[in-house]
Amino acid sequence: MNRCCGSTAERPLYRIREVDGQDDEVADMLAVLHRLTFFGGAPIPRFDWGAWWIAYRETIPVAFAGVVPSTHVRSAGYICRVGVLKPHFGQQLQLRLMRAIELRARRNGWCSMVSDTTQNIPSANNFIRAGYRLFQPRYPWAYPDTLYWRKFIGSVSSPHGTHPKRL
Repeated sequence: MNRCCGSTAERPLYRIREVDGQDDEVADMLAVLHRLTFFGGAPIPRFDWGAWWIAYRETIPVAFAGVVPSTHVRSAGYICRVGVLKPHFGQQLQLRLMRAIELRARRNGWCSMVSDTTQNIPSANNFIRAGYRLFQPRYPWAYPDTLYWRKFIGSVSSPHGTHPKRL
């Protein structure tokens, strides 16, 4: 098949792996990826808290993401970071990392995911593609021009997520 027909032969292959942020080497790699994707525009988070993923192209780390329990929304995970190195934009890595986070969130028993974006249209569009909706938190936690995102992902009352519990 050729490029117009959706062949995967020409697309680079990426692997996404959950990593141990408490491991010093992993935390160092996450910090490097953070600096290369956020350029000092956001503080480096604690990698020893929450769950973290790295996307690799062959053996080279090219993207990362993290989730922690939300301190603002009950029974929710907070996507605290998703960063993709610029040469790998357009490969749907942010969406794939968000899917990995959502799978972990369901296993954690969370019923929703929240996050925020500030002056980042590509990320905002990826949240829309991933099924997130804008919402206004009771107590906004970021800047006045921040957009807040939420997605309901399952249920705390049912392991199958078919009978949502009202919270």
